[in-house]
Amino acid sequence: MDLFKMLQEQMSGDLIQNLSQQVGANEQQTAQAAQGIFGALIGGLANNASTPAGLGALSSALDKDHDGSIMDDLLGLINGTAPVNPRAANGNGIIKHVLGGNQDQVAQQISQSSGLNMNQIMKLMPIIAPIVLGLLGKLRSNNQQNSGGGMMDIAQILMGSAQSAQSGGLGNILGTVLGGVLNNQQAQQQQQQQQQGSGGLLGDLFGKIFGR
Repeated sequence: MDLFKMLQEQMSGDLIQNLSQQVGANEQQTAQAAQGIFGALIGGLANNASTPAGLGALSSALDKDHDGSIMDDLLGLINGTAPVNPRAANGNGIIKHVLGGNQDQVAQQISQSSGLNMNQIMKLMPIIAPIVLGLLGKLRSNNQQNSGGGMMDIAQILMGSAQSAQSGGLGNILGTVLGGVLNNQQAQQQQQQQQQGSGGLLGDLFGKIFGR
């Protein structure tokens, strides 16, 4: 399951048009910036979920504030007309928690890759951020209903989705928020699979984190 691709699919023409009008940019630049923001947030969430404490904090946040209901009216969410939980729509809070001190550096990288200026990126980031947590919350709810899966499944989805974003050209941005986790793991993946017959990148990474 690829959260990065699913988020990209949510960006309909109407949504991109609305976002581009809000930040004062053309639609192509806005779409590219949105892709970068999605990748950065996925990377930040994957990094946060790479420890038991971080995964527990994410689980608590999803339980309290992000049940996925905001996905029912994304256009209303973006233009501020949808009745939503204020905490679920608190984009600035999400950005601060997920990216921490990396926010400015991430914004600079997205600005360079998209052509939007820093003010436009900083305006766009909190608008888009609730969509990421909303979709993640919806996936978790569906996962629990269909298979009884827990937060380990969500952590694996996040890391796999971060890999997808990295292969999609967002390596620099993800490197900022992941601290080299993906690069280091991918560099070892082939050798580990050959020598150990391991389960690959995700199995090795989560084995180190959770002692499996």
